[in-house]
Amino acid sequence: MANFIAVKNIRIGVGTPKICVPMTGNTVEDLLAEAELIQLNKNFVDMVEWRVDFFNDSEDLSKVMTALSTIHQRLKELPLVFTFRSLEEGGEKEIHPSYYFDLNEAAAKSGMVDLVDIELRHRDEDISQILSIIHENGRLGILSSHNFAKTPSKDKMVEILERGKKLGGDIPKIAVMPTSARDVLALLEATVEMQEKHPDTPIITMSMAGQGAISRLSGEVFGSSVTFGALKKASAPGQVQVSDLRRTLEILHHSLQK
Repeated sequence: MANFIAVKNIRIGVGTPKICVPMTGNTVEDLLAEAELIQLNKNFVDMVEWRVDFFNDSEDLSKVMTALSTIHQRLKELPLVFTFRSLEEGGEKEIHPSYYFDLNEAAAKSGMVDLVDIELRHRDEDISQILSIIHENGRLGILSSHNFAKTPSKDKMVEILERGKKLGGDIPKIAVMPTSARDVLALLEATVEMQEKHPDTPIITMSMAGQGAISRLSGEVFGSSVTFGALKKASAPGQVQVSDLRRTLEILHHSLQK
């Protein structure tokens, strides 16, 4: 079985980690400006994530779809991740669970996104149902877990990633907050273990804040397939500027080829 996922012009899970840039605009005008900035820096960008929770009208489905169409038209050559990050997992706001799934279903059916991020905090049956819709519409599902308070044990992090895989997620993801250097090591060890046990499944892992920055740079060594970098506004603590990120990833990649 292939250990990568092909999305448009990139292969997630092979070579250097793919650089994903978050769009965090509050208005359509903000998003247009971000799209223009991404185009100007497209040599540093592999993927784009629209963080819908930053959008002022995120609770109006028709306005979300209109904004999505605007983003898609300007960045259609880049893989697009659709993400509403809940307040509980570090996002900007909370919405009713039924609307959360309606929102993600609409995105999956729109034909304008390539990947949809679903949080693992929801019930298994609800995750399975939305994943079925995502897959029926030819999209991919990222099943994610974010802990902004601490870093769980290595075994617990592997368990979370394995749950994402078991539920049918195409790319399990975990992001945690370190309180010590050993927390960062635990995240890296969990990444290695997951990739050794499930080499057919690309994963995304990161230790946040400045202390965890090494995890955003060393994915090719330890097994994380995507890293998030900032062009304008970071969507999580510790995101590195994309130009620095690209340069560092390429240095590590060339070193690994020797």
